Amino acid sequence: MNQAAFEKDAKPPRRRELPGLLPRLALALVPPLSLGVLGFVPSLMLALRRGTRADWLAALLFTALSVGWWFQIALTPEETHGLAYRLDLLLLTGSTVAAAAHCLLAGRRPAPETTAPETGTPAVTAPETATPKAAAPESAA
Repeated sequence: MNQAAFEKDAKPPRRRELPGLLPRLALALVPPLSLGVLGFVPSLMLALRRGTRADWLAALLFTALSVGWWFQIALTPEETHGLAYRLDLLLLTGSTVAAAAHCLLAGRRPAPETTAPETGTPAVTAPETATPKAAAPESAA
């Protein structure tokens, strides 16, 4: 078969690089502008973009922080003091400042290179041409 027929059906390799600094800066502004409510969005976007295990774990962490802060807002009274106040402050800081910093600093380390996902079609290689091999001189014993 023709090599072009297999290439047409093959899926392109997954993009592993992150967007430039300006799009990441805009993405990092989402948590502070939403006051931490959307703190999981930058890490989720990075995980969807690169798909590494560390990116998915960071997305899970920031989603858990955001959901925990949502519950903290819903369940604590407005005049909170002591431990409940400190927990609220910790969750708010984690879902805003830490999420924005993660978005900006995640691009500093390059993602590991990966190959294209397997398509299930057999690989087609060019036929080998018959080339004469140079005979190695036999040593007389």
